[in-house]
Amino acid sequence: MTEPKDLPYTIVGRELVMQIPDLRVQILTLGEGEVIPWHHHSTVSDAFVCLDGVTVVDISAPRTRHELKPGEHCYVPAKTPHEVSSKDGKGCRFTIVQGVGAHDFIVD
Repeated sequence: MTEPKDLPYTIVGRELVMQIPDLRVQILTLGEGEVIPWHHHSTVSDAFVCLDGVTVVDISAPRTRHELKPGEHCYVPAKTPHEVSSKDGKGCRFTIVQGVGAHDFIVD
């Protein structure tokens, strides 16, 4: 699994909920203006659940924009380029479930 120190971005908050070899659950907090840049994963998918603010998940193909309010969720399959931010750069907090497989972070 890719470790936070190996990622090409920083965010204000990252709380590991649980991790086993092929699955990870985290609560991530994006501060004002923070973005998780365009990337994809070779084998793992991402499931997002918004907790606070509005979490924006942009997917490149087909071009889709999910604006998740608290309690709403979306799914991004493996090999699908996506970017994560907050609406209007105001910050947000979300749960992300990543698996099943070895996590990587490939910049698009």
